[in-house]
Amino acid sequence: MRRKPITVRSIAMLTLIDIGANLTHESFARDLDEVLARAAAAGVVQQLVTGADLASSRHAARLAAAHPWVLHATAGVHPHHAAGYASAQRDEFLALAALPQMVAIGECGLDYFRDLSPRAAQRTAFVAQLQIAVETHKPAFLHQRDAHEDFAAILADFAPRLPGGVAHCFTGGPRELDRYLSLGLAIGVTGWVCDERRGAALREAVPLIPADRLMLETDAPYLLARDLAPRPSSRRNEPAFLPHIARAVAALRGERLEDLAATTTRNARRLFGLAAA
Repeated sequence: MRRKPITVRSIAMLTLIDIGANLTHESFARDLDEVLARAAAAGVVQQLVTGADLASSRHAARLAAAHPWVLHATAGVHPHHAAGYASAQRDEFLALAALPQMVAIGECGLDYFRDLSPRAAQRTAFVAQLQIAVETHKPAFLHQRDAHEDFAAILADFAPRLPGGVAHCFTGGPRELDRYLSLGLAIGVTGWVCDERRGAALREAVPLIPADRLMLETDAPYLLARDLAPRPSSRRNEPAFLPHIARAVAALRGERLEDLAATTTRNARRLFGLAAA
């Protein structure tokens, strides 16, 4: 049976959740209301604003408080900023985690690709944040690049006590996928999947992700899908482009777009405790 073509109208009728949008980025400072309106028109009904250090986590909390239900937030220290993490910040992150709009701890993890913070500092900050996630009963919002073995080893020590977590912006292949699934993680897929060159391993892994572990994200303003047309002149990614990613993932999995949207939305609401309208 031939499937109905996907139209602009049918995309707008989808219900999607962007689990990773860096709306505290300076590129959104002047037109955030318009960005949120375009996302809503595209069917992106809720978003998680990612915290990357103490300042951006506070900013994410303010944005989520100003846009209740639509925006939620995470609080954490990205591995790029791990050198700036100090144990004295622990109480401040615990206070942020107690806010009702805060739904996860992170973005935390390891990044050995850029090594913008010493690896020892990255591991220390990662462990500290996993401890906060366990204590606050919040899922972990996780980052890993070129650090799979150390990342998985550290996470394995905490996985039995964590109330879940998501491998944010997963770009690996089947081997990495199997390991993260064994640790109980959900898998976040971005526009990386739309790049047939860099995303080859991810495209191989996407059909293997269990339906109840799959989530979608833009990582806006980063990771603009390579095949998006027309491309924005600013090259800024934004949550309104999430349906494009959903369509690519659905095609790779041989699923109807509407079914994939419903499944990933349900998964995000379950992991992060998001209430539907």
